[in-house]
Amino acid sequence: MAEIEIGSVRSGHGLDTVWTRSGHDCLGRRTMRWGTGIEAVCRVILTANPALFLLGRTVMPSAWTIVWTCLVWSAVLSGGVAQSVIELGDASFDTEMETFDTALVMFYAPWCGHCKRLKPEFDKAAEYLGQNDPPVHLVKVDCTEDGKEVCGRFEVKGYPTLKIFRGGEMSQDYNGPRELKGIVKYMQAQVGPASKHLKSQAEVDQFVARPEVVVVASLAEDSDDMATFLKTAESLREEVLFGHCTDDKLCGFKGIQLRRPAHLQTKLEASQLTFDGAVKKDQIKKWIKDNYHGLVGHRTLDNGKDFPKPLVVVYYDVDYVKNVKGTNYWRNRVMKVAKAHTGLNFAVSNKDDFMQEMNEFGLTGVGQTAPDATITTADGKKYVMSDTFSVDTFASFIQAYEAGSLEAYIKSEDLPDNEGKPVKVAVARNFDELVTKSEKDVLVEFYAPWCGHCKKLTPIYDELGTKMEGENVEIVKMDATANDVPSGFDVRGFPTLFWLPKSTKKAVAYQGGRELDDFVKFIAENASSELNQYDRKGKPKKAEL
Repeated sequence: MAEIEIGSVRSGHGLDTVWTRSGHDCLGRRTMRWGTGIEAVCRVILTANPALFLLGRTVMPSAWTIVWTCLVWSAVLSGGVAQSVIELGDASFDTEMETFDTALVMFYAPWCGHCKRLKPEFDKAAEYLGQNDPPVHLVKVDCTEDGKEVCGRFEVKGYPTLKIFRGGEMSQDYNGPRELKGIVKYMQAQVGPASKHLKSQAEVDQFVARPEVVVVASLAEDSDDMATFLKTAESLREEVLFGHCTDDKLCGFKGIQLRRPAHLQTKLEASQLTFDGAVKKDQIKKWIKDNYHGLVGHRTLDNGKDFPKPLVVVYYDVDYVKNVKGTNYWRNRVMKVAKAHTGLNFAVSNKDDFMQEMNEFGLTGVGQTAPDATITTADGKKYVMSDTFSVDTFASFIQAYEAGSLEAYIKSEDLPDNEGKPVKVAVARNFDELVTKSEKDVLVEFYAPWCGHCKKLTPIYDELGTKMEGENVEIVKMDATANDVPSGFDVRGFPTLFWLPKSTKKAVAYQGGRELDDFVKFIAENASSELNQYDRKGKPKKAEL
């Protein structure tokens, strides 16, 4: 009976394992490669019992005895043995890394919250990437214990830090996604050619059956069209999975096709698209980007940038791993409406993944089974569907938006009482009145209540407000976590301050110091008219007798 390779594993001790399957038995073949070049092959027959423990032993020429344990939890039933993340430290890092063609290394600290959130995604990615062809190894290094020297050598300054290594040498910083699918896709693009050459029917079938969108070309090997396709693949290798045939009979067509994965296929749109334009790089790229996500795309934390505005997002329990049927039940209903409104972009998103974004629309997604729907425009305006979701109510929501009859949603605290207060409190509903339409120069601070730097600034800012009383200057602050930040104010951290002269009201980022004298000097120098109490250098004026 023929043996079929079903997976490979690399252990933390530099051992390569190739598992093969023969009928109802699993034939495990372990090849051990050591730094000395010594190899030994251990073979062991594993029955189909998914909870079987076996011990094997091989004696190396150096008289070392290696005892290894194989734990197979459904290797036969699942079709492979998963690779785990490899933990390395100062003593093992260089030796082990030299044996890996491509590796993604996570430098971490055990106490780091971001590291804890990344760990399960990193662990799962290792299972997939270990079976990639060629394999990608995922490695982690504890910078607080065994890996202090390694982390220092690679100038790790924050956690987690991820870097890509090739043949033991640091190749580049990892700037890709940090969730399972994104990590796998990004790292698959880092190894091998940008487009996989499909040389057999089995390879073609396996490639087009992948659980993601693929682009396949069937073109003459030495043709200009193939050269253009391969250049296109190279330019998009980190975003799209490419494959190509040089035998028309293998692929079953001529030209270039985009194919959707089985879980995204529906009668409401074509699952295979054929490129019909001129075979030029820019045109192929545009065609791929225009069609990649289809009529209603699956928007995740890592591909959000792919979806232009105006964007309609429908939030619910999107889960293409455990509940494909339930996920597509709602997506198909969104698609029925989307087909009639091609001027908008549509997507579905998991409500748990995007809970923070939903909160920006005043939504919680708690205690309901029906989806929530929102629209975001290119200029930042937001609209929320208030009715319970159905095809009819969703269609009415979209029609009302296009007719201009919807009122935009504004996240805002209640209007404050600013009477007699030296520092005025802005909320979304009075921001224009206090800031952009004010007849005074304005210094506005965007803060977060939990921000330590903001808390430190508060008494200084309050004192500044007191000093500016009687001047033609308004000192304003706004909680940017409880209110929509108006367009034109690029707030990426806290506190962020802007100066708006009364003549132009063009916001200019404040880059000066944070002490009281720094603020006074800045305002005195930049005020539209000279201050009553300070000269242009910020020095107090002498009182007239």
